[in-house]
Amino acid sequence: MNYWTQSKTNIYVAAHRGFRSQYPENTLEAFQAALDLGVDQIETDIRVSMDGELVLIHDASVDRTTNGKGLVIEKNFAELRTLDAGIFKGEQFKGAKIPTLIELMEMVKDHPTITLDLELKEYPKNNPNAYEVCDRVLKIVDEYNFTDRVVLNSWSGQLNEYIFTTYGKKYRQHVYYPIHHLGGGMTIDPYSYAYCTCMFKSLFSDINIATKAEFDTMAALGPQPWAGAGVKDERGVDRAIEAGATLITCDNPDVILDLLRKKGYHQ
Repeated sequence: MNYWTQSKTNIYVAAHRGFRSQYPENTLEAFQAALDLGVDQIETDIRVSMDGELVLIHDASVDRTTNGKGLVIEKNFAELRTLDAGIFKGEQFKGAKIPTLIELMEMVKDHPTITLDLELKEYPKNNPNAYEVCDRVLKIVDEYNFTDRVVLNSWSGQLNEYIFTTYGKKYRQHVYYPIHHLGGGMTIDPYSYAYCTCMFKSLFSDINIATKAEFDTMAALGPQPWAGAGVKDERGVDRAIEAGATLITCDNPDVILDLLRKKGYHQ
């Protein structure tokens, strides 16, 4: 089955850390709410606990999104599991937990169409086990038969290059534009092997989307040009459509799906 039918006229919607605008980010509650909306993709972040569990949390520390303090990598999984990952979003979410990659895979394993954007947050420059963590993630992806339904996302150019040189194009890879976002240490042009590229402006703005000319150039190189989570409203959606985005990552997929459907850009 071809899970990748996005185009300029059928723009996919990816829920950034789940339905983040209304639910606590990177929780099972946020992922389920996004699935219920009918999104095309769930984006999440993968880190590793001190004892090696693959957990879904964006920041290096637990401070912002839980009632705990300290670095994820300095806590074992049992300790992470005692933290409340919902209360920061509202009393109604009290008791939500930091989930594992396995729990997300169990949630989506029988979904007929969903795709995943898995962002690898362990980087070689900070964690000597980053490549091993990446390999473990890919093993789980394969075990759940999601090999063709995943894009692998990293801000580390070195890690992106490792995936390509180790696995070829077995896995779709998600990189970033402009190239400086990927750091140094690369020996291969990432746009030569990437499946998709999140297209940011060279200078940050409220709607952080590159120009149509840059989108066209990237598409000509091969990668699908995607719009990032700066798209929040109709103005952003119109900019993404004008630029030629084939996917929009967003915090408020309810709003973005509704706008795209009304405009005839989401099937």
